[in-house]
Amino acid sequence: MSIAKVNGVEIWHDVIGPEDGKPILLISGVGTQSTRWKDDFVAQLVDRGYRVIKMDNRDIGLSQKFTDAGLPDYKQILADKAAGKTPQVAYTLSDMAADGIALLDHLGLEKAHVCGFSMGGMIVQLMAIEHPEKVLSMTSVMSTTGNPDLPRATDEAMAALTRPRPDALTDREGAIQSRIETDRVIGSPAYPIPEAQLRADAEADLDRSIHPTGFARQYAAILATRDRRAELQKLTMPVSVIHGVEDPLVPVSGGRDTAENCPTAEMIEIPGMGHNFPPEVYEQVLDGIDRAVLRA
Repeated sequence: MSIAKVNGVEIWHDVIGPEDGKPILLISGVGTQSTRWKDDFVAQLVDRGYRVIKMDNRDIGLSQKFTDAGLPDYKQILADKAAGKTPQVAYTLSDMAADGIALLDHLGLEKAHVCGFSMGGMIVQLMAIEHPEKVLSMTSVMSTTGNPDLPRATDEAMAALTRPRPDALTDREGAIQSRIETDRVIGSPAYPIPEAQLRADAEADLDRSIHPTGFARQYAAILATRDRRAELQKLTMPVSVIHGVEDPLVPVSGGRDTAENCPTAEMIEIPGMGHNFPPEVYEQVLDGIDRAVLRA
């Protein structure tokens, strides 16, 4: 585990697995640390012959923070985008994609497989679009294309994601309960995570890093990003698209739209899965990753 200065940003990362394993870079979702890639999931990737690179995205976890950039104005970002203007944000998803690519260079990897969930899926799409020479295969999980006409999140899921949260520095228990409630709302209805595990995960993440404003700037980067369909249609590397059928935050239509616009994509839909990774779906997700990697 270490921190590397890449693309002008300090990025925390960890590398797990044999040196001769198939390199795969894992990218997390908005406001989430690399801990969302659970140790047992990573261990199963290693057992399948991978060398796993986990990283904290900029502005979250143990990577460099952008607190001095202040909080974004979501209404202005959306108004600028609607008017055809370039929204002013602290950084873009393309910047975040470039962080991952620069990390691969730092690690001496000419190419790697990339996999991301939610916002991380958008980031790996941009890695494949903007840095195709570095991407062996791309797996986009519970993500979407930026198509403005797709169905939106349920009201409950959007409220759970964006509602104000208690300050973990002054109300630790309130912050933990808020995280548990969010995880319940967006999680997999067929595979509920026990509350004790949700609590343990929330506590561990707070012990590792407290940085709530990072979510706001990362979410602003999502709002500011472009529709990627036309660019996805030009991809030539193997692609897997994995999505839970019961996802309330990023509906499965987002995954279907991604697959329909990637000429080399295979769509894997998982019944009962929401916007998380319960252990019961690990094998299907791992198989989906393998399907793209084996075609590379």
